[in-house]
Amino acid sequence: MALTDHAPLGRLRSDMQLTLHTHHAIRLWQGRLPAADLHGIFGLSAFVAMLNRIHRDAALDDPYADAWLLQVEAKLDSTRAALLDLRAQLSDALTQAPAALRLGDNLNLEPVQLPVTVNAPLGFLGLYLLADYDELARRALLAQHTALIDPPTLDRWLEEGAHQLRSLFGLVQPYRSSGVCRSDFQANNARAAHAREQFGELPQPVLEGLQRARHAPTIRRPGPTKTNGTGPETTFADDAASDDEEAQPCPH
Repeated sequence: MALTDHAPLGRLRSDMQLTLHTHHAIRLWQGRLPAADLHGIFGLSAFVAMLNRIHRDAALDDPYADAWLLQVEAKLDSTRAALLDLRAQLSDALTQAPAALRLGDNLNLEPVQLPVTVNAPLGFLGLYLLADYDELARRALLAQHTALIDPPTLDRWLEEGAHQLRSLFGLVQPYRSSGVCRSDFQANNARAAHAREQFGELPQPVLEGLQRARHAPTIRRPGPTKTNGTGPETTFADDAASDDEEAQPCPH
């Protein structure tokens, strides 16, 4: 059956919420604002906001943004491996409980529910790791309460997991947009020379677009046909309005 004329479709949206049960995970979500005698610490919300920006720059054919996505991807993988190791240690401890005792889930009676809308797919991977840490904290607190681990072990596991996530979130803190496209490097123009001075040389596979992150966005180049990204563009609810603007092809 032939389709009748209709108005253009809007963007797809989904209603997502993240439920956190522990103060340990909530602190990692929030991070810490800089103060007179303290430096700021990126939380998950700031991590995703910056990752949205990197993702958008990569869609504009910025090879430096692509290099950052590769770094973030590698850090996500190593952070996940570290949390899995802590989870394995905790599972071993919990198996020491007698079979006659059912421990059940250690859930907060009034958990915090946070609205979640993420632009960059790698941001979701960071979100999943925070949810994993929240579960780790819940189960570790239960293990300590039931004398399956001692307080120093609890503190060590919680701090090690938090350290891994803080290191991940802080990775993107120094990011700055280069303002160049791969076409600048192909032309070897002044913009490319300035970018090399400011940000250094790139590996050739990254510069040529042959090596990109698994969840890198579709590159939007000028042409008669507009190319969409890899999915619906959304942002954290508290991001700046500019974070929800559609990326435009590189103008150079």
